[in-house]
Amino acid sequence: MTAHRYALRRAALAVTAATAAAVLTACGSQEPSPAGHGGHDGKPAAGASAPASAGSHNAADVSFAQGMIPHHRQAVVMADMAETRAASQEVKDLAAEIRKAQDPEIETMSGWLESWGEQVPPETEGTAGTDHSGHGSHGTNGMMTPEEMSELEKSSGKAFDTAFLEMMIEHHKGAVAMAEDQKENGSYGPAKAMADDIVTAQNAEIDTMEKLLGRK
Repeated sequence: MTAHRYALRRAALAVTAATAAAVLTACGSQEPSPAGHGGHDGKPAAGASAPASAGSHNAADVSFAQGMIPHHRQAVVMADMAETRAASQEVKDLAAEIRKAQDPEIETMSGWLESWGEQVPPETEGTAGTDHSGHGSHGTNGMMTPEEMSELEKSSGKAFDTAFLEMMIEHHKGAVAMAEDQKENGSYGPAKAMADDIVTAQNAEIDTMEKLLGRK
């Protein structure tokens, strides 16, 4: 009888130990993954670790993203026009590079704003120009007015090339000014790094466009 009870006790202890191990394993598997703290799409790494390592953001970072998104959108619309309207292959190639660089930056800045709980500018903002200034004069930060965008859309061939280059130079100058302000006043690391890239890339493109216009 004693031996029988001893065997039962050992069996009960074995079951208890196995149950405890299973519970610990389950708890371990339920540890939140980095993606749990990341972006809305559940992707790991970028959405999770970046904010922690990049530092906090401030009002200047929000202003930079909210201002640069519509600015980039307008540049992309102008670049799209070049595909069918430009006469020069060099202008078409430049437009393609502008679109290639700025489309991903729009996506990135939109992601920042969403993660900060800030409003992403509506899709239409920037694509049709800006009403911030009068007819025939450039809008805020080098943005084209609706009238200028309409005139560019109606042009073609060499006339388009000239108008595109002249407008895009002013557009880029506005972006560089915005980026310089971000570098000085922003605090979010990735936003400051993007601003630095914009200054470098768009100043180089301004130089290229000046040469295409025969100014250099």
